Amino acid sequence: MHKLLASLLLFSASFALAGDWPAWRGPTGQGVSDEKNLPLKWSATENVKWKTPLANPGNSTPIVSRGKVFVTQANKGGSERSLLCFDRADGKLLWQKDVAYAEKERNWNETWYANASPVTDGERVVACFGSAGLYCYDFTGQELWKRMDLGKWEHPFGNGASPIIYGDLVIQWCGVNEKGRNYLLAVDRRTGKNVWEKDEAFGSWSTPVIAKVNGEDQMLLGYSNDVKGAPPDKAGFLHGYDPKTGKELWKCQGLNSYVYTSPLVANGMAVNMSGYAGSSLAVKLGGKGDTTPDRLWLHPRPANQRVGSGVIVGEHVYMVDEEAVPHCYEVKTGNDLWKDEPKIRGGSTWGSIAAADGRLYLLMRSGETVVMAAHPKFEVLTVNSLGGEQTNSSIVVSNGDIFIRTFKNLWCISAKK
Repeated sequence: MHKLLASLLLFSASFALAGDWPAWRGPTGQGVSDEKNLPLKWSATENVKWKTPLANPGNSTPIVSRGKVFVTQANKGGSERSLLCFDRADGKLLWQKDVAYAEKERNWNETWYANASPVTDGERVVACFGSAGLYCYDFTGQELWKRMDLGKWEHPFGNGASPIIYGDLVIQWCGVNEKGRNYLLAVDRRTGKNVWEKDEAFGSWSTPVIAKVNGEDQMLLGYSNDVKGAPPDKAGFLHGYDPKTGKELWKCQGLNSYVYTSPLVANGMAVNMSGYAGSSLAVKLGGKGDTTPDRLWLHPRPANQRVGSGVIVGEHVYMVDEEAVPHCYEVKTGNDLWKDEPKIRGGSTWGSIAAADGRLYLLMRSGETVVMAAHPKFEVLTVNSLGGEQTNSSIVVSNGDIFIRTFKNLWCISAKK
């Protein structure tokens, strides 16, 4: 287990069982797993342990904990938003909790009202339903608390930030709101009552991540200030906060367009990337206040849009843009070792990369999973299809299985023993 995974696991070890995937991008929020002997190849019929139909589509990614799989979905128009609980052994639906929302809420697509993944501490599971609020249930489906007073989150692209659990707190980025308030919120995970709030800038669909910096817990989240891009001295910031209080500890300038990706952290450095032909940057962690002078590199503009998050393995950042353009950046320098590589198969992707067993697993919007080698030499190991089922979700790795959520089904992929 490398140093990043070992240190970040401290935040979830008291809640999650080994092999669980209890939150967006796993126990560390970084998309990294230490599991071995995972499936390499599958199809709609090969290495399928089970598949379960989903009544409604959704863009969110499942989570797995204590033998259960949790998924959010919403009906057309978002008037009903749901949390579903499945048995991970056979895919049987154990319970479903529906939340009604009568008001109209703007969105890019009328079926995309379930973008945020749930999160669990192994006892309770929390789901964010955008303007409909934040809801907490126990593992039997009993409602423990709800927050319906978080305001209306209005944007043509909808919202996408997932809740995270830190100690006794549930932390939620409450946005993106085109006209109203955008803010960070921390509530007590047992009661749902406010612990702290902090207003912030517009321009992020990202989920915060927790990291250890010089022995201290920090929460990282990036925002942009300009939709179409801005010069570095007028751009938005990657921020570091004290997760216990919401106090800003530092910020690094350079994010100049909508931020969809979550921050990546490793070896005392952080990387964050804008979307919509925006910038990307890396900063050395440990500073206070304006740490822009500690910025290691800045790429003003990429060739394409970025939606899904990349992953750091060793000394390299692996990233695939929306239009399937692969990148392998040196963390310290920003040099792209894959700048001359062709687009990968699958058309486009909104998925975030999962790294495990020396491989990079990336789910394409076509439902194909591209498996690449996790080393600087570009190598596609295989491409696995599920028969053309579309998806905007990401790969989940848990106890030797791979879980995939498409618009039609929830799949469990498992290699034959």
